[in-house]
Amino acid sequence: MATCMRIVKVLAGCQRHLLVAGIPAYTSVSPVAPRHLPVRTYAAAKTFKKDKKDDKEKEEKKEQKPIDNTGRHKPYGLTAWLPVDDVYVTRFYPKPVYETAVAVDMLKNFQTLDYTTLDQPVYINLKLDMKLEKKKKVDPFVSTVHLPHPFKTEVNKVAVFTENPDQAKVAQENGAAFVGGADLVQRILDDEVDADFYVAVPDMISKLLPLKNKLRKKFPKNKRGSVGVDITKMLELFKTGHEYTVEKDAVITRVGTLDMPKEQLLANMQTVVEDVCSHRPASFGHFIERAIVSSQTSEALLFKSEELVQKTPTNKEA
Repeated sequence: MATCMRIVKVLAGCQRHLLVAGIPAYTSVSPVAPRHLPVRTYAAAKTFKKDKKDDKEKEEKKEQKPIDNTGRHKPYGLTAWLPVDDVYVTRFYPKPVYETAVAVDMLKNFQTLDYTTLDQPVYINLKLDMKLEKKKKVDPFVSTVHLPHPFKTEVNKVAVFTENPDQAKVAQENGAAFVGGADLVQRILDDEVDADFYVAVPDMISKLLPLKNKLRKKFPKNKRGSVGVDITKMLELFKTGHEYTVEKDAVITRVGTLDMPKEQLLANMQTVVEDVCSHRPASFGHFIERAIVSSQTSEALLFKSEELVQKTPTNKEA
């Protein structure tokens, strides 16, 4: 019995020794398992750039074409062409377009009914059709005109750039506020001189380049008539002239005051409208798409600008 027990213990010890000896020994095992990162073996795809032409085509398609109401029994989206009485909702009917003289009379009546000031300014707002042949457009411009009935009492300050003593003398005799050459340029850069208009003789243009960023829209240009040899004529224009600017295809400018006679207001409006229409050939049709006249406190009235264009407008030479 004792011999059997000893054999069993020996066998058990041998089995345990075999189990321990069969386990592999890990003496230097890294606690972090190795990671196999994927490696890209192909080139990246090129980014797709949209063609500008495709974007322009999409924008043109999105633009809504104007609705032609010619021959329709009523305007599109409105109730009728004209209301049947004096009491109606204005948004259901097209805005009436008045004759120019009638529109001015209505402004004067508004002033009487509203008890507003009589000397308030009168403005016109002209929406322009800047399109030319194909995709060309009329460049925005600045123009100065002589109103037949000026409404300003003060005289504009005009600076003349010239180095010729005879021309400088003529400029001073005709009322120039400032006259000079390179010395005047430096004074303007030092903010010692500020004028309403600047005119120059052709020989001085190359010497005025440092003032281009300073003067900006007031910089002398041939298109504006502020560069020339006839100093007397330029001073006569800019001392008492009326300047207007085309911005965002529109002109908004003052043409007088409400206390002026109707004939004088109409004459000033006609001068501005004719000068505006002269910047595009008449073969493209009427330059003005929409014309509005209003005073400082009144509502805006549409008027027929075609009545104010008497002679055939011609395109001004640049």
